[in-house]
Amino acid sequence: MKKTSTRLADGRELIYYDLRDDAVREAVDRRPLEPTVTTSGIRRDALLGDQVAIASHRQGRTYHPPADECPLCPSRDGRLSEIPDATYDVVVFENRFPSLVGDFGRCEVVCFTSDHDASFADLTEEQAGLVLDAWTDRTAELSHLPAVEQVFCFENRGAEIGVTLGHPHGQIYAYPFTTPRTALMLRSLAAHLEATGGENLFDTVVARELADQRVVLEGEHWVAFVPYAAHWPYEVHLYPRRRVPDLLALDEAARTEFPQVYLELLRRFDRIFDGGTGGGSAAGEPPTPYIAAWHQAPFGTLEEFEGVSRDDFALHLELFTIRRTSGKLKFLAGSESGMNVFINDVPPEAAARRLREVASS
Repeated sequence: MKKTSTRLADGRELIYYDLRDDAVREAVDRRPLEPTVTTSGIRRDALLGDQVAIASHRQGRTYHPPADECPLCPSRDGRLSEIPDATYDVVVFENRFPSLVGDFGRCEVVCFTSDHDASFADLTEEQAGLVLDAWTDRTAELSHLPAVEQVFCFENRGAEIGVTLGHPHGQIYAYPFTTPRTALMLRSLAAHLEATGGENLFDTVVARELADQRVVLEGEHWVAFVPYAAHWPYEVHLYPRRRVPDLLALDEAARTEFPQVYLELLRRFDRIFDGGTGGGSAAGEPPTPYIAAWHQAPFGTLEEFEGVSRDDFALHLELFTIRRTSGKLKFLAGSESGMNVFINDVPPEAAARRLREVASS
């Protein structure tokens, strides 16, 4: 992997990640951009104890542009975009409309490929491996920023999820706090450590799933399963077999196998609702919308979670779709949105069975 860092016309950082060591990245951003103006701030909810990012400037962000005006495509044929070069493998740059900025963290965009019409599932194993390298490098770099306590790499895919740009891409949020979801995991981890005299909860969960009927696929270094208490109609958790706290700690064997396992999972997701015939949808239905979310240990202090260290946390990826059946979405209505009590219409065992049935061809 070759890494080349440059600056866009408004001062934002852009980084090329190339498969070839001889790649040359000298293109200059020729757009007449003014420096970005952001209004991001963090407010704490006194009753719930969590934080809310207030970012009114995001109302003006780019919204579903036509393909020939996509800001994530390379700059070519006289059209200038966020990526100055005419080609790229993987690119990461500071979001022009960030939810978090400065003392409140940082937001970045990750472009998986220059091919506007592709998806992550269309990548080769080599390309997917390069994305993993980019995620890992950005986790390392962002963890050194004074304001950053947790790094979150994720992909939103599909208009149903709220994606405003169709180009295959993900994002990285660097939070100035430990996120509420991670804090819940750490509290459960601490309670289990105390109750069992030192047993790790993540290890217990993975061992239980491996012994049950919800495993979707297994590799030598990774295992994927539908969790016992899945919140979403089709939800898969992907764990390395050797517990590590973050992407930085993955060994070479796990890094090598990851693209094989992850691409297979994504391709199965695109076949859930098509009767197993391929093509990603039934009766012209759009490809399966999903969220893919990496969970990594915070880099800040864990003093409030008594007895827990970073090494006790287990890196894992959660992949889920909001589509519950063909043509129907799972909406977060009263119980979910009002009380955070999920109601799942698809039994996890049935979801796992379906995901085993649709092994990609």
